[in-house]
Amino acid sequence: MDNTKTALAGLKGEVFLLTEQHKPFASAQIELLAAIDTCGSISKAAKQVGISYKTAWDRIDAMNNMSAQPLVVRSTGGAQGGGTLLTELGHKVISGFQALQDEHQKFIERLGDKLHNLNDVASFMRSESVKTSARNQFRGTVSNITLGTVNTEVELDIGTDQSIIAMITQESVEQLGLEKNSDVVALIKASSVILSTNTKVVTSARNKLVGTISRLLPGAVNTDVTLDIGGGKSVSAVITNISALELELEVGQAACALFKAPSVILLKDA
Repeated sequence: MDNTKTALAGLKGEVFLLTEQHKPFASAQIELLAAIDTCGSISKAAKQVGISYKTAWDRIDAMNNMSAQPLVVRSTGGAQGGGTLLTELGHKVISGFQALQDEHQKFIERLGDKLHNLNDVASFMRSESVKTSARNQFRGTVSNITLGTVNTEVELDIGTDQSIIAMITQESVEQLGLEKNSDVVALIKASSVILSTNTKVVTSARNKLVGTISRLLPGAVNTDVTLDIGGGKSVSAVITNISALELELEVGQAACALFKAPSVILLKDA
């Protein structure tokens, strides 16, 4: 038996939908989008793809935050009592990805027929994806850079009528090659976000994102709060259950997310 042919017969590959050399979408995200389109509800879609309700929402929030336009929107009212819908862009992403996946499978099959040694190409194949524990990830464009003696203030346009301010060292600005219109990703840990139901509050925190509470997920100790800040974007905060009770938080309530500029980490593609 030809062991090489046996190995190649099972050759498989993973498809990523590339956008300007980034990898925001993979098969798991597309599978969830397709399930939402079929089910019209997050809970049913999550069950269909075999993930938790919270994981489904986290993926949706991440996709919307990393996209110039939202892929998923929440609908309210109506005969069916509201639900979750894909936008036109969401439908285009699914159809485009499926077409890409079909072509990719044909390529894999042709590759399997022609390759004699997988080691010939293995050295050229490695993952460039970055994983982070930060719950909040926003793709944005540098709209302003204010240089200081030691630190530099970087303002990001994240596609809403609100911006994010990061405070980083001048050395970091140079290492990242940041300049106006640079494309970057801002990371903020949910534990660094402070919530207030007083949207007019004034604090020393440089960042105040105003929105509406769209989701509350109480846990044993903490409550996971998601704030819809418009433009299909959202920000997550993890606060204690006691704080949630004292603030009398509820879905639909106006609130603001506060976090300091040094809490923002910036990533830029090489």
